[in-house]
Amino acid sequence: MPSNSPCVFKYNNFLKKILSHSFASLSYIVFICTVFVVGGQCHAKPESAASILIIESDGTAQKFVVELAVSRSQKSIGLMYRRSLPQKNGMLFVYKTRSKISMWMKNTYLALDMLFIDTKGRINYIHERAVPLSEKLITGKFPARAVLELNAGIVSRFGFKVGDLVRHSIFGNE
Repeated sequence: MPSNSPCVFKYNNFLKKILSHSFASLSYIVFICTVFVVGGQCHAKPESAASILIIESDGTAQKFVVELAVSRSQKSIGLMYRRSLPQKNGMLFVYKTRSKISMWMKNTYLALDMLFIDTKGRINYIHERAVPLSEKLITGKFPARAVLELNAGIVSRFGFKVGDLVRHSIFGNE
């Protein structure tokens, strides 16, 4: 059959369509797998073991389950990409030395309350209802050793305030 015959032309176009659709489909499948494997495991699910943290305020104690963000990688990801967080859960960002800590809400879909905590476990600054996805820096007013992120509204719900005690093993006061 000559190469310019209508049958060869149709066959070549058919092959091109199949290959382009197959490649596009394969690319799509690889992309979806990457999102579920890398995105799901690295960004959306807890990476560290949970521990218990207690906040004492006005004679009452509230218990929370927190994930620790200790490594640079854990701190850089934090609660990014998550779409939900149980009401009495949070994340505790732990720093080796006390310093003025800045946080942000980039890629964070949850509104959060942030409690900045000194070396003895005392809350020294509170930022309520941080705006999801904002890249504006949220900086504590005083040097802190840790920052606790909780669902927005928890601070007002339980009446937490500057000076309240946070009990956790990182402060040596549990």
